[in-house]
Amino acid sequence: MNLMGLFRSPQNELEKGGRKQDREETGINNTCPHCGALLPLSEQLENLNVCTACGYHFRMSPRERIAYLADEDTFEELFGELKSRDVLGFPGYDQKLRNAKLASREKEGVVCGTAEICSEKCALFFMDPNFMIGSMGTVVGEKITRLFEYALEHSLPVVGFTVSGGARMQEGILSLMQMAKTSGALRKHSDAGNFYLTVLTDPTTGGVTASFAMDGDVIMSEPGATIGFAGARVIEQTIRKKLPQGFQKAEFLLEHGFIDLIVPRSEQKETIAKLLKLHKRGSVQ
Repeated sequence: MNLMGLFRSPQNELEKGGRKQDREETGINNTCPHCGALLPLSEQLENLNVCTACGYHFRMSPRERIAYLADEDTFEELFGELKSRDVLGFPGYDQKLRNAKLASREKEGVVCGTAEICSEKCALFFMDPNFMIGSMGTVVGEKITRLFEYALEHSLPVVGFTVSGGARMQEGILSLMQMAKTSGALRKHSDAGNFYLTVLTDPTTGGVTASFAMDGDVIMSEPGATIGFAGARVIEQTIRKKLPQGFQKAEFLLEHGFIDLIVPRSEQKETIAKLLKLHKRGSVQ
């Protein structure tokens, strides 16, 4: 009997900075984690990283979302020079940041900028599931805050794609402070009469859900997205009750009034453009 490796700790994917993109895991084919269908990579990409058999929405990087959402050659990145550093001396954090940058090919867990969507100009941010599962640290909060300030200065609506495992624990209370900072900038943007649309993707949890993710004038979600604050098991252990089937899924939240609509990826560009046009300042309804 071979006992090699029996007492080794299982490999933790979070230690590497987050899962690599789903499509890279099985080469030219990919297995849908929802229905088990074997998907040719080319077919999956042509379908905007959505399973052609069951409609499961794979996670997407910011650059992939920009490619299908923004009008050609209209995206201009903002604050791309900002990146995190280990301000608290947290053990191993520097290496985690290096790994996250390699896994995501980004400097930080959110990409911000301006673009046109069906000729409707807006400011946008895209959180990155491949950068420490989109965790919110000081730089993520700073970039989103600056984006709202930029949008306020230029009277632009904001469209935000959220995906996050919550606040970045390696930055302690500094990461939690981003909840208040982003919400404050968002409030000033809103008080000036500017529109804010959030698009919740899988997963949107923790401090991001408790701040700017759920503060949109309109809250949209992708099908099947997990949305919540604490994890389901934590809630069950706290209240000592079994949670309803599908609790914290987008469909459950829509039924109970926490989000406004669920839009599949293939219809998002058109839907977002309609909402931007409808809420354009000075438009006559």
